Amino acid sequence: MNKQNRNKNRKKIAFTYYKMSSFVEQDLLLLRKYYKIMPIHFSGIRDLLLLINGVIKSDLAFSWFAWDHAAIAVFFSKLLNKKSIVVVGGMDAAFVPELKYGSFIKLKGRLAAKYVYKNADKVIVVDLSLKEDIIRNAKVPGTNIEYLPTGYNSDFWVPLGKKQNVILTVSGADDIKRIKIKGLDTFVRSAQYVKNAKFIVIGVKEEAKKYLEDISSNNIELIEFLPQNKLLEFYQNAKVYCQLSLREGLPNTLCEAMLCGCIPVGTKNYGIPTAIGDTGFYAPYGDPKATAESIKKALNSPDNWGEKARDRIIEMFPIERREEGLVNIIRNLVNR
Repeated sequence: MNKQNRNKNRKKIAFTYYKMSSFVEQDLLLLRKYYKIMPIHFSGIRDLLLLINGVIKSDLAFSWFAWDHAAIAVFFSKLLNKKSIVVVGGMDAAFVPELKYGSFIKLKGRLAAKYVYKNADKVIVVDLSLKEDIIRNAKVPGTNIEYLPTGYNSDFWVPLGKKQNVILTVSGADDIKRIKIKGLDTFVRSAQYVKNAKFIVIGVKEEAKKYLEDISSNNIELIEFLPQNKLLEFYQNAKVYCQLSLREGLPNTLCEAMLCGCIPVGTKNYGIPTAIGDTGFYAPYGDPKATAESIKKALNSPDNWGEKARDRIIEMFPIERREEGLVNIIRNLVNR
């Protein structure tokens, strides 16, 4: 079969998303090797016809996050006897009433998520803790849930040169709720107990940035969003990376930093210990003093701890594992 015929016979996938995050884009690029992809950016009801048309023309609908766009894609896939896959990132499985966080807080999000988890042919979770959340919060058996972690390119995320006395954390945040979920306030407050090091937060803006500025000591630097090539330089410079979240799926920035030889410090929540294992240090969520003690241990640890962290991510979360897993799941569905 010539190349033209192979391309013609490729299965078609309606790839729906809200925001083209790096991990969403990575899945899109991986799947493009094997399938005809129709990217559908769903930003609201005005994109409804575009999404429906995409499902009609495709063999399978693939959605990132179990939000309303995924519910629509699953509904029309079911109606048209097509297959559907939804990837869960974290917030879409969450119910944290004290912080009013998660898809299950409001009625609209709860209805969309429950419909997805009950009716999608396959729900992919990036950490097994999310499966437990889905079963509990959506009250579903979870028989359609499959674990497949995100993967990371160890040829791009590489160490370079000698590490500096820098402690880094990266998280998109523009409000107080996001700060609390990600533990950014704990990170900033811990800096006052580690005076001989520089603390950097990347990804904060607007209300979140103002809040953190008000509680910062003089060894804190706050930076807004950076592209991946610039972020790489910060990972390569920092000796310690902190993931102090209340909850996570599998934290992408933590895995990227570990590949760059950063020694991790994190909470024991959700996917954080999945990534760190025994290659770093832990601290209780929301405790700046205990966090500072763990950071000091990381700063004083031998350089080969960074090598151990990198080796763990290479072994457990290679991008090839993600690619092979996605293709196998899709083939099993469409062939069935």
